[in-house]
Order: sequence, then C-alpha cells, then structure tokens
Amino acid sequence: MMSASALELDVRAIPPRDKHPAIFRAFDGLASGQAMVLINDHDPRPLRYQLMAERPESFDWLYEAEGPEVWRVRISRR
Repeated sequence: MMSASALELDVRAIPPRDKHPAIFRAFDGLASGQAMVLINDHDPRPLRYQLMAERPESFDWLYEAEGPEVWRVRISRR
C-alpha cells in the first residue's frame, strides 16, 4: 500500500555529480510503501535505468509531470 504523502526531493540546484548519490540516499531511506517525488529540470530517464540495475524489483516509477521545464517523478519503494 502506497502512502499518499511523499517526500519531495528537488535536485535542480544540486551539482550534477552529486544528484544520483543524493537520490539514492533518499530512496534507500524509504520504507516499503513510501514514496518520494523527484523534481528535476530534465527527464531523469538515466536515473531510472540506474535504479533498475542497482535496485531491481524494488521500486515503481510514475511521471507526474513531463517537462518541458520541470519533471516530477513519483518513485515508490516496493
């Protein structure tokens, strides 16, 4: 069961080299059923592929907004 409320993680101001580590720390801090909403200035598709490789079968990915200026993705922990 997913929680309606979710942590919002706006990574637009984070330096590129630090974005994925920050996102993985936030994701790893989620309990099963919890979610975070990632806010970014571009499509975070490469992050999805990295999550699929490093955390297989552990998350759900749902776009809430798809640009052109802001992307919002709900990432839920299974």
